[in-house]
Amino acid sequence: MIPVAELKARRTQLVQNVVANSVAIIPAASEVVRSNDTHYAFRQHSDYWYCTGINEPDDVLVLLAAQDDMPEQSVLFVLPRDAQAEIWHGRRLGCETAKDMAGVDRCESTDNLEQVLIELLDGRTDLYIAQGDDSWFSPYLEQALSELRGGKRQGMQGPQRVHDLNPLLHNQRLIKSPYEQETLRQACKISADAHCRAMQFTQAGRYEYQVAAEIHHEFAMRGASGPAYGTICGSGENACILHYTTNSSQLQQGDLLLIDAGAEYLGYAGDITRTFPVSGRFTEPQRKLYEIVLNAQEAALAVLKPGATMPQAYRACAQVLVAGLVELGILVGEVNTLIKELAFRPYFMHGLGHWLGLDVHDMGDYQVDGKPRPLEPGMVLTVEPGIYIPCDADCPAAYRGIGIRIEDDILITEHGYENLTATVPKTVEGIEALMNETSQSGVC
Repeated sequence: MIPVAELKARRTQLVQNVVANSVAIIPAASEVVRSNDTHYAFRQHSDYWYCTGINEPDDVLVLLAAQDDMPEQSVLFVLPRDAQAEIWHGRRLGCETAKDMAGVDRCESTDNLEQVLIELLDGRTDLYIAQGDDSWFSPYLEQALSELRGGKRQGMQGPQRVHDLNPLLHNQRLIKSPYEQETLRQACKISADAHCRAMQFTQAGRYEYQVAAEIHHEFAMRGASGPAYGTICGSGENACILHYTTNSSQLQQGDLLLIDAGAEYLGYAGDITRTFPVSGRFTEPQRKLYEIVLNAQEAALAVLKPGATMPQAYRACAQVLVAGLVELGILVGEVNTLIKELAFRPYFMHGLGHWLGLDVHDMGDYQVDGKPRPLEPGMVLTVEPGIYIPCDADCPAAYRGIGIRIEDDILITEHGYENLTATVPKTVEGIEALMNETSQSGVC
């Protein structure tokens, strides 16, 4: 449960950044039908969870900025208690409990949403709501605005200006509070231990989905709600498919296994990638390619500190990666020219990383005023270089069909960075030592 003081601080910060006499509305997620009368597992909208800590569908948060002599106010709408519905679908919080959990000023039943929404919007000049998010709530908002427009003769007045809430809220989410940093540490620790368990479980003859099951078991046993995204377990040439989630192939002696997996803990995501040999020992070509990726990641990490930018880290990474590919004869030419011509892109086709938080690809702008955003303390990002050599590549045969990615989760601190996922081995020696231990504890 998110501490009430944390939730109040988040809402206060948000309201202080909207214009005076405005209202901000954040709807909860709705359940999604999977088939017939069954639903996908419910996952709360990250913005609503961030502001309320409430994990129920079809709720609404309304934040009212200060107006004349009235202070700012938070109003929550939640599903009413319903004994019959709760028998079938589970317990509902109800207004009293939800009000205490979220620490809001007022809580109403969603049965009263239409009527009370008009009351809250009346007299407000500006409305903030996520643009492009056509949710279940949209008809309620349109009806309320229509009623206000039709009530001018009675002195009713709805908002005249509509603003996109996303930039304000998402850039606020980009800087993690001390509470969020600690929660992310736990998400990353659970994720790290699951990767260690997977390394020790892996052997030829088992299947990719069995390795994924070991990871998911560790997540569940450690209190995570499950994977933060579709787990990738790609062996052999499957590792060259960036978002491979079929996880159906049998592990073969002599292949590498690329695992990209992270736990979701209290809504926050871990995101780790490790690549290691099914046999427990790297072949010489595998080791050479692997150490290029590892050295490229270390070069990128060395750049990270407040004031630095992600493109600066990418350039440092590319310099090492391209030099290594030239040394192995996979690329031919002068390093800086190859970088300028993006000749490495067939082998490293994705970016260096992304923001991390409540969403695995978390919210927040990557540019400010058209320039790369400088890193600040409290930002969390991934750093994940890779090399992917397709089976038909025009390069020495020993390197074909090999995919390697190494990914860690990085918290920017006052003087540099903290690697939240450092407990998963990533050196050749560290990986081989862990895989060849007799212990099956799965803990690094």
